[in-house]
Amino acid sequence: MNIIITISITAFIVLYAGLFKANKALLPLTVVGLLTALGFTFCAWNGNAVHFGMMQTDNFALAFSGICIIGTLLIFLLTQNYFHAKSDNIAEYYTLILFALAGMIMMVSYKNMAMLFVGLEIMSVSLYILAGIRKKDFASNEASLKYFLMGAFSTGFLLFGITLIYGATGSFDLDRIQAYLVNSQVISPIFYPGVILMMIGLSFKIGAAPFHFWTPDVYEGAPTLITTFMSTVVKTAGFAAFLRLFAGALAPLHDFWVAPLMVIVCLTLFIGNVTALFQKNFKRMLAYSSISHAGYLLFSLIVLTKNSENNVLVYAAAYTFASIIAFAVLILVKQKTGSDSFESFNGLAKRNPLVALCLTVAMLSLAGIPLTAGFIGKYLMFLNVMTEYKTLLVAFAILNALVGFYYYFRVIVAVWFKDGAETELSAPVQYKVVLLVSVAITLILGIYPAIILNLI
Repeated sequence: MNIIITISITAFIVLYAGLFKANKALLPLTVVGLLTALGFTFCAWNGNAVHFGMMQTDNFALAFSGICIIGTLLIFLLTQNYFHAKSDNIAEYYTLILFALAGMIMMVSYKNMAMLFVGLEIMSVSLYILAGIRKKDFASNEASLKYFLMGAFSTGFLLFGITLIYGATGSFDLDRIQAYLVNSQVISPIFYPGVILMMIGLSFKIGAAPFHFWTPDVYEGAPTLITTFMSTVVKTAGFAAFLRLFAGALAPLHDFWVAPLMVIVCLTLFIGNVTALFQKNFKRMLAYSSISHAGYLLFSLIVLTKNSENNVLVYAAAYTFASIIAFAVLILVKQKTGSDSFESFNGLAKRNPLVALCLTVAMLSLAGIPLTAGFIGKYLMFLNVMTEYKTLLVAFAILNALVGFYYYFRVIVAVWFKDGAETELSAPVQYKVVLLVSVAITLILGIYPAIILNLI
């Protein structure tokens, strides 16, 4: 609870600072607030699970809250000279991102489905505004409208599912729902469609196929920094919420919902990877890449083991920090060239070797090459499924991973082996800090995954 209060108070302070045009104080205030929230996360670690009515602060909630806060902190460091050129109302960007983060903390900490809905809507409403915050940009307006319409549609599925589950069990509480499934000899027939509707609603939110159709257009049209936030921190929070519900309360019904989940996983992997092959735009490629990674993350729910939560934590951390690197480099390149096509990355190694090296590490991690966190994440997911010898499913996932090699290595080839503009590309100090920290985390987790492998 202290984490949510700290983030919310920080958001209000930043908003009031904006009223007095204290733009230079916005980033320091935000960083201090997030570091304080991160301090509360560490202080509560390994304590007894604390219930706050409809929320529970346990190691699961704290681990995913920590990743969300660190990821958001790094994204804020990328705001140097980013908002100033586009808007005078910079405080609104900061405040909305902080409120979205507060909603995410609720999503990873909920013990009651009503709180899941509240957290999800706080996050979603903030993101609808952020996607279309550039009012004079047609692409940004289009992204906001599509995101709002699809988000409202998915919320309808989620609410209907919650209603049916409540009708069957008489409770929104996850522990009581689980107890109902364990103790009831006959489960109400309205419970089953409720589970499927909740799966559909949450799949919309995380961008899993076939409910992914909003993702590429929204990611491409939204400001790149907001896309970075949506693609990394938001997706991590969505998976934590998905995992808490299905690997926890609904685990006794695993045999029922695993079949539709396997269909979603296969479609997500296939559509995400194959469509990414044909993209000529780096930002759009990352959008389809995020869809494919949603499929790998859902792997953890196909076979539920005591390590499923830790496996998702490792993969989410690997994906988050590698994607932050990729988007940070994209922002630098687009500011210099005005384009986010693959050709704009040609010869990047000659213009800025440090940035090129960081981008290469990110692409290798997203592709799942050994000695990077991405490899460990994929290995854990495949190993988890192989405990029940689902060989065909793992083989299908490996083939999709090989497809992913092509479009990730396409970026590496452009950076190191193609000739481009000779203009020098400089990176501000804050960008260098973000890139080096993210690369360090990616490599350390790839070499010593035990650091977070048994946290939960």
